[in-house]
Amino acid sequence: MNFIIKLLVTAAVAFGLTYFLSGVRFDDFKTACIFAVVLSVLNVFVKPIFKIIGFPITIITLGFFSLVINTIITLIADYFVDGMHIDGFWWAFIFSIALSFFSSIFASIFTSSEEKN
Repeated sequence: MNFIIKLLVTAAVAFGLTYFLSGVRFDDFKTACIFAVVLSVLNVFVKPIFKIIGFPITIITLGFFSLVINTIITLIADYFVDGMHIDGFWWAFIFSIALSFFSSIFASIFTSSEEKN
């Protein structure tokens, strides 16, 4: 149940961010839901590979490169999701930081403490 709530929170936050970030657009909320599913699949299968490959750069940049990895994952999700449009790397960078920040806040609010254990 937590997984579905987190997906819906991610979709809602992503869709809501389009009102504040002019470089990111979704056609509708259904597209944002598809984006959330694709993003979660990429985070499970692709992101660990990027983290392993980019570990030395992450150490050198004191963790900043992990933000770049999140941006790349967001751009890959944009490639696979029709109806989502990101206008460039820097819009994806800002979007991925804001998405991570607000999704974690809202997910902690909407998931119950009994289900976290």
